[in-house]
Amino acid sequence: MNSKSRTGYTIGNRKVAIIGIGYVGSSIAYALALKDVAREIVMIDINQEKTDGEAKDIRHGLPGMGTADLYAGDYSDCADCDLIIVTAGRGRKPGESRLDLTNENIKIMRSVVDAIKEYYTRGVVLIISNPVDILTYKAIQWFGLPDGMVFGSGNILDSSRFVRTIADYLELSTGVVNGYVVGEHGDSQVPVWSHVTVGGIPIDEYCSDVGIEWNEEIMHELADRTKKMGSEIIVEKGRTHFGIATCVCQLADAIVNQRPTIASVCSELKGEHGCRDVALSVPSVVGPAGVQQRIREKWAPEEYRGFFDAVNMIRDTINSLNG
Repeated sequence: MNSKSRTGYTIGNRKVAIIGIGYVGSSIAYALALKDVAREIVMIDINQEKTDGEAKDIRHGLPGMGTADLYAGDYSDCADCDLIIVTAGRGRKPGESRLDLTNENIKIMRSVVDAIKEYYTRGVVLIISNPVDILTYKAIQWFGLPDGMVFGSGNILDSSRFVRTIADYLELSTGVVNGYVVGEHGDSQVPVWSHVTVGGIPIDEYCSDVGIEWNEEIMHELADRTKKMGSEIIVEKGRTHFGIATCVCQLADAIVNQRPTIASVCSELKGEHGCRDVALSVPSVVGPAGVQQRIREKWAPEEYRGFFDAVNMIRDTINSLNG
């Protein structure tokens, strides 16, 4: 039986459904199980035989690592979930941008949303499929749920890569570096350098104090390296899946276990930074009700310009789809 937590939100069954059990979906299921994030994890895919095999493979290691009841199911199992994660869609091939996937994956997303809605009773919907900004915006329209209940992973992985890139340059642990990326999950992403800190100190001040070279050229190089990481991994191994699985674990824990966090994820903007009718990533409070608040911090002028360029690009793409 559901009950109320001290935050006022309903404590559910700690049940998670994952739609699409390719490399990303199965990696997410594995990560959730190892971290013991959920009590129940249901894996759903059109290829039921493969999904059953993935579920069995993960289950066989759980007695020594986790307690989740993990199994292959179908869309009827989306009922009474606290979180529904959608990874269904074609992945990028070498040389493709995420926007190149739009026409194929938007059709897949529509069919998935229709199938979920038939059994949906409650819970947050998290979109992982690419292009995540466009698919999240359309899914929000199709579901018709309250603001924040449908959102996308957006720039959470880009932000993690950004922090890793900076930490490697500074030869420090990632634990002391704080930074994030906003805008599109793609080539128009914007690193917010004006808010990057090292041990709570602005990065330019830190580098000056310890004698590390820091200038516009280095910032550009690190941002470019961050942006190209996904494409480079796809060239090297054909796909990316472990990084996003780990990031999804953070979001799932915030939602399922009532531990709100702040992450750069995408949801429909409602006037933040003067923007509406588009879904892009901004730092947001993520908790049991999904995106519970989009944070309105101030950025540098060039960061705003990059963000508005992404807004216009994504909006143009959405308008072309509507046409």
